[in-house]
Amino acid sequence: MKRQYVGELIAEAIAVFIIIAFGDSVAAMYSLYSPSPYQGAYWGVCIAWGLAVTMAIYATGAVSGTHANPAVTLALAMYRKFSWSKVVPYCVAQVVGAFLGAGLVYMLYSPVIDHFNQAQNLTRAAGGAAGVFFTHPGLAITPMHAFGDQIVLTAFLIFGIFAITEQYNEMAPGANSGALIIGLLVALIGASMGYLEAWAINPARDFGPRLFCFFSGWGSSALPSPQNYWWVPIVGPLLGGVAGGAAYQYLVRPYLPAHLRALSGESK
Repeated sequence: MKRQYVGELIAEAIAVFIIIAFGDSVAAMYSLYSPSPYQGAYWGVCIAWGLAVTMAIYATGAVSGTHANPAVTLALAMYRKFSWSKVVPYCVAQVVGAFLGAGLVYMLYSPVIDHFNQAQNLTRAAGGAAGVFFTHPGLAITPMHAFGDQIVLTAFLIFGIFAITEQYNEMAPGANSGALIIGLLVALIGASMGYLEAWAINPARDFGPRLFCFFSGWGSSALPSPQNYWWVPIVGPLLGGVAGGAAYQYLVRPYLPAHLRALSGESK
C-alpha cells in the first residue's frame, strides 16, 4: 500500500510535469517569437494545452487517476469519495511537477527569453517574458474580475470532467477516449475564455511555475506579482472546482436514467 501511494504521488507530479512542459513551451512559442507561429492561430495554443492534458492522463491515469490539478483533487474528495488524507499530498506533488516542468521549459528557452527581453528593453524583474510561465489579467481585467472568471472557468472544467467520467452517464465517452475529450474540454475553455487571464483553471499549473520564476530572476514580478495577483489563480479555481462539482452532483447526476435504475434496483 505504501509503495502504491508513493507511486500515485509520483504519477501526479509526472502528469503536471508533462502538462507544463508542453503547455509553457507553446506559450513560449506564442510569446517570444516574431512573427509567432501562433499569433494568427491561437486555436493551436489551445489544442497544444489540451493534448498535453490528454497525454498526461494516458501516461499516468492507471496509477493515480491523473487529477493533475488541486481543484480536481478537492472536488473528488468532496463529491466522489476520494480520500481526504491524500488531498494535501496530491496537491504538493502537483505543484512539484509544475515547478519541475517550468524548469525544463526554462532550460530549453532561456536563450530565447533573454533575447526577447533584450530586444524589448525588458528585464525579468520587470516581468519580461513572464507570460511564458504563469498567468496575468488580460485586457481591461482587474484582479477581482479575474477571480470571478477563474471560479466560472474552473466550474466548467470540473462539471465537464464529472460528466465525462460519470459511471452512470450513458452519453459519456467510452473505450478510454475520456482523456481525449477532457483535453478538448481544456482547449475549448482556452479558445472561448482564455484571453481573460490565460485560463489558469489549475492552482498547481500557475503556482509551480510562478515559484520557479521567483527563484530564477523574476522575483516580485512572480511573487507576489503586480497587484498581488498570485492568489487569484489559486483560490479562484479551488472555489470553482467546488461549484462545478456541486452543479453536476446535484443538478444532473440524480436524474441520470442509469442512476435512477440503479437506485430502483437497490430499493427492491
